[in-house]
Amino acid sequence: MNELAPATAVQVIFLAREGTMAEAELRDFIANLNDDEKAELTAVAWIGRGAFEPEDFDEAVATALAEATTPTEDYLMGMPHLAENIEAGLDALGVDVTGEEEDLL
Repeated sequence: MNELAPATAVQVIFLAREGTMAEAELRDFIANLNDDEKAELTAVAWIGRGAFEPEDFDEAVATALAEATTPTEDYLMGMPHLAENIEAGLDALGVDVTGEEEDLL
């Protein structure tokens, strides 16, 4: 991950777990990411749900950029188990977010 900071991914996970209470905040948070961050976040979620392998991260990012036909916030918020997918994707990529999680608690 070149653009997406682990803390950003953790923030999305936390907001997604809040459900309806944080829906507007999550939508705004994702919408305010730059295009590369959005693509990388989408790629992490895809890896977490098994659509791509971790070694295909760059391909997943390129696919996310090429196929972005709806706002990323709408696409990701419509994804079942978004928080779990991002968490699994980070784990599969070997990204340790322990410090970021502790900072947000």
